[in-house]
Amino acid sequence: MLRVLAVDDEEPALGSCSTCCAPTPGADRRGRRGRHRALRRIGRALETGPDGDDGIDVVFLDIHMPGLTGLDVARLLAGFARPPHIVFVTAHEGFALQAFDLKAVDYVLKPVRRERLAEAVRRVHELVHATAAPAASEQIPVELGGVTRFVPVDDIAYVEAHGDYARLHTDHGSHLVRIPISTLEERWAARGFVRIHRSHLVALGRIDELRLDAGATSVRIGDTDLAVSRRHARTLRDLLMRRAGG
Repeated sequence: MLRVLAVDDEEPALGSCSTCCAPTPGADRRGRRGRHRALRRIGRALETGPDGDDGIDVVFLDIHMPGLTGLDVARLLAGFARPPHIVFVTAHEGFALQAFDLKAVDYVLKPVRRERLAEAVRRVHELVHATAAPAASEQIPVELGGVTRFVPVDDIAYVEAHGDYARLHTDHGSHLVRIPISTLEERWAARGFVRIHRSHLVALGRIDELRLDAGATSVRIGDTDLAVSRRHARTLRDLLMRRAGG
């Protein structure tokens, strides 16, 4: 059973997360509170060690909180010898790369859907109860001629929208899966995937070039050029510059 703490300075948001988490299989809600009380609570829990009765396995963190942000809290928690897992719960899409750099398990967008929260809990549960064997890359099943193959997410360079389907492009070909690109965007945000257009989701680390031509922005991934919409261009440039700067 996972020991869960939700941290948000807005009481309605805390209530929403707690309400969603309470019936989620595998989750034992240990509390919901603002950031200062949460830090004291987590500190006491971690001092008791992994076998303590009042430990915390995962913290659900909002990002925008006055004073100390959720990202700040996550950085502080990373300094503990046995930090809890982090799941960011936020209404803002623009902090996915920072969340990825902080090794967040997941990045859930508000308003929180119960099934999306259950997916985040499942991921944390797998990490907490994993064996000592090296962790395998996340894989996604694809159907091809009656055969199910498992494609590692790390092999996917970009995703192309096809209505309620998505086409996954790897170095060795492409695969059509019955998952909307919006779902993959949310699910893989913490893995470094970013939306550059309503039709494309790309792995940030697979971008070879960023091009500006007569006001139009595009990226090059291998031999493929993909347009970047004006809505996403500035955010993408900032993410790439921040990534290049370490």
